[in-house]
Amino acid sequence: MSIIYNMQVIDVSSVSKKYKVYKNPGPISLKNGLKEVFSKKSNQEFWAINDVSFSLSAGDKLGIVGNNGAGKSTLLKILSRITKPTTGSISVQGKVASLLEVGTGFHPELTGRENIFLNGAILGMKKSEITAQFDEIVDFAGEQIIRFLDTPVKRYSSGMYVRLGFAIAAHLNPEILIIDEVLAVGDADFQKKSLGKMKEVASREKTILFVSHNLTAVANLCNKTLHLEKGRVKAFGDTGQILTSYMAALQNNVFEHQYERPEIAPGNDIIRLKYAKLHPRLHEDQSYWDIRHAFNIELEFWNLGSTSNLNVSLHVYASTGECIFNVGSGSLSCRYGLIRASLEVPGHYLNDGNYVVSFMVVKDKSIILHNFEEIFNFEIADFREDTTWYGKWPGYVRPSFSFPIEQISETI
Repeated sequence: MSIIYNMQVIDVSSVSKKYKVYKNPGPISLKNGLKEVFSKKSNQEFWAINDVSFSLSAGDKLGIVGNNGAGKSTLLKILSRITKPTTGSISVQGKVASLLEVGTGFHPELTGRENIFLNGAILGMKKSEITAQFDEIVDFAGEQIIRFLDTPVKRYSSGMYVRLGFAIAAHLNPEILIIDEVLAVGDADFQKKSLGKMKEVASREKTILFVSHNLTAVANLCNKTLHLEKGRVKAFGDTGQILTSYMAALQNNVFEHQYERPEIAPGNDIIRLKYAKLHPRLHEDQSYWDIRHAFNIELEFWNLGSTSNLNVSLHVYASTGECIFNVGSGSLSCRYGLIRASLEVPGHYLNDGNYVVSFMVVKDKSIILHNFEEIFNFEIADFREDTTWYGKWPGYVRPSFSFPIEQISETI
């Protein structure tokens, strides 16, 4: 089937989806059961998505971004016809293959082999067409799937579900491919292979809808982006413009604390915080913070005690709690009054991700006078050039070392 480029294949018009959230009436009893049945206040309405409209042409690649709970997965379920909208309408032209939650589209009692043919049949493919793609599907899914191909998939791990599910979705030649964040379940090698396959599918003018928190992958794979916020369309359009405003909004945190008087400032009878600022040094053409940018941390605090040898110990933590690095200032013989400390962290040092800054003021290099916890929470975005690998870059640090490669001989 030849694709007529610019032909509209997806039209979403004023789509909303309502769920009822039931309140717990109390301990299980006949009284509480009857109370729940007859009480109009026993549940609340929750609109997972609300008045969402957009359209896509054949060959469009749409990235869908937004915070957790924004309605991304609900929208994909509606487009995949897993659930119906409460109001509004959708029109989808062409065969759709979806990879949503782990295990979606699989019959747990059937084997991996049988589920490949089942999914192909659901897409309207003939048995001969599925057979022609079978070996390629299994080979892509990997050695672990090959070993357990004739085992019921209910015995598969989540990673095996994802491997087989993506292999089926990407190889059965759908006109529209819908992929949720479920790819994050796979290991790094499989993510790399899957994203490469999506790039290949995209080059064949297939239509792709892709939900991901990996904004680099969205930027490189998608020409359009839909930003959902609390179930509504925040923005829709060119990927570059949408992601720039999305990241700028994500990073619009307060990176500065200032107190006019010691008595209202955090601290104790010896140390009080006067001023703290975290300042990313963005390039002139950048509106959000990514791995290339250096940042400064400036601290000022009141020393309310007697003359002491003081130093500052600053810690940067990952959002998961691991300490990424700890750096200490030099010692200073400090009298009563105001003390300042500052630090510059170079660009191409921290990996993309979410981080937390804490610091403590220390006396005589061993006595903690006060620990100021979680002074700053910040996020650093990804940035890559000249790459086809869009999976999560491993590690917490991402230094830009000189690492040359050269050919030294043309003979073996």
